[in-house]
Amino acid sequence: MYQIAKDVVDIPRRLDWLTCDHIRARLRPETCGGTPTEELTGLAAAPVQRAAVLLPLYRLNGAWHLLFIRRAAHPRDRHSGEVGFPGGRRQATDPDCVATALREAREEIGLAPEQVLLLGQFRPLLTVSEFLVTPVVGCIPWPQRLVPDSREVARIFSIPLAWLSNNAHYRIRPYPSADHPQARDVVFFDHYDDELLWGVTARITLDFLRCLMPPQPPPDLG
Repeated sequence: MYQIAKDVVDIPRRLDWLTCDHIRARLRPETCGGTPTEELTGLAAAPVQRAAVLLPLYRLNGAWHLLFIRRAAHPRDRHSGEVGFPGGRRQATDPDCVATALREAREEIGLAPEQVLLLGQFRPLLTVSEFLVTPVVGCIPWPQRLVPDSREVARIFSIPLAWLSNNAHYRIRPYPSADHPQARDVVFFDHYDDELLWGVTARITLDFLRCLMPPQPPPDLG
């Protein structure tokens, strides 16, 4: 369901050839927009809260890297210590989800909105916690001075797109368990730099990578 096509030759190298303009073109609404996907079937009927995350991209030594955070540890936070993107709940003062993503990135990691070249957004994800999360993609200059808010963020780090796009680096399995009432397929990446990317953030990452894949030729019906 989430798997990146195995028959695309040399995907990591192709991704690193992309420019910001190429990525913007591949995030067009007609190719990567549409109705929200659901983390668990049947969620669409529930009331939801809107949220947004920023996927900050930068180039280093000719390769694309995607920026992540590890959230600070809080006993009452269900996402305590997990890997995520800068982002959060949409506030009444946010005119749209792009504004939410940029505001949260400023608050959480000190990334100024004017440093972000917005490239687009893609299909929202409806989570089991009843948030409708819109992923917003932007390029940032690098190196970049980032200052994490220690109350919310324990660490800022990045993972190369080439590593993330390798099918050998992730698994999909039922979570919490196959017989659980809320069982769903969840993505778990291998550890990278001692960090574990999984769950909603991993799903959004794979959805983004699928948007970047080159179009597949039609099958030969010859």
